[in-house]
Amino acid sequence: MSDDPWKAQLEALGALLRPQRRAADLTLRDLSERTKVSNAYLSQLERGLHEPSLGVLTAIATALGVPLGSLLTRAGMLERSEGDGEQRVRETEAAILRDPELSEPQRTALLSVYRSFVPARRGG
Repeated sequence: MSDDPWKAQLEALGALLRPQRRAADLTLRDLSERTKVSNAYLSQLERGLHEPSLGVLTAIATALGVPLGSLLTRAGMLERSEGDGEQRVRETEAAILRDPELSEPQRTALLSVYRSFVPARRGG
């Protein structure tokens, strides 16, 4: 992980994109076809090596069936404004995604377990 906060967020985004793509049962080539973004570039995004444009992020979120705001929030790139409880959830998820000692399957498993204990808060 990098000491640069923005680089860390790009790495967190990349660490989130790959399991989201796999959960959608898509290969890089499939995602490339759906987004019109090269699979080489998508691979580099998944490794946190590039800062994607809003257009690219929107195309990826659409192809994955995930709201863009949710994707950015879960990657730690967008703050939630719904209160401290939501902020703690975001910080915990971001910490799991950023941990360099965890493999992707471990991150996915930890996020799944964590989310099963902390239900999503909606409204009121």
